[in-house]
Amino acid sequence: MSDSLRTTFNEDAANYQAARPGYPDALYADIFHYMGIEGEDTAGGSKLYAMEIGIGTGQATGPFLLKQIDVTAVELGDNLARAAAARFAAYKNLHVVVGDVMEVYPDPARPQFDLIYAATAFHWLPEADSYRKMRDLLLPDGVLALFWNHPNMRNPEDETNLAAGAVYDRLRPSPVKRKPFTAEQTAAREEKLRENGFRDVEVRLYERIRELSTEEYIALLNTYSDHRALEPALKARFESEMRSALGEVGDRIRIYDTIDLYLGRK
Repeated sequence: MSDSLRTTFNEDAANYQAARPGYPDALYADIFHYMGIEGEDTAGGSKLYAMEIGIGTGQATGPFLLKQIDVTAVELGDNLARAAAARFAAYKNLHVVVGDVMEVYPDPARPQFDLIYAATAFHWLPEADSYRKMRDLLLPDGVLALFWNHPNMRNPEDETNLAAGAVYDRLRPSPVKRKPFTAEQTAAREEKLRENGFRDVEVRLYERIRELSTEEYIALLNTYSDHRALEPALKARFESEMRSALGEVGDRIRIYDTIDLYLGRK
């Protein structure tokens, strides 16, 4: 992955916090069940330690803090890290570290974890080394939880998607036809976990529909690395034409999300 794209998220932390969505409650429930955590407390009342890879501004962090899990969050962007720390300032069980997770860990103060998780972030790490490193950073029986959100705005039966798609086709054409994320696409990631020594591998899929106003959608686009990297004139024209197109279909767009979760145990 390009380092220049990897750091674009840090340019506007406030918009990132406002525009990026969180994750379904069912996803967290499945992670906690897999870990043996039921009810309000952590397993057996014991202290658990987690590492979050790429906290951003904390879209996935709250449920782990509420379970009284001690979370060390590693974030490459200093602006994002500050925003996340401020957002959860009342929680003493969050520790935000600025840096590349491949470089700053292991740390003698907390050499291993009960849980490592990453929300739409793990793909930024070098695949050849990241699974092995995460396994090394886990305690025996520790859990790796990786999840992503795959937004689909190409539903052929949705007028708002057709309007947005026409702008993409005109100004940002791609030879790759975008399709909804499906269960068939989980096989490679599932196999990668097994190849790297993880056991009891499980995969879950979740679906939801979000409806955003045009301005909310433009704000969301500005959290995506490929959009932020556009040449300024094209970016301005694209956003202008998107506003016009969505204005003709009710000034809104529906986004069809598929969230995939992968669980593995050391």
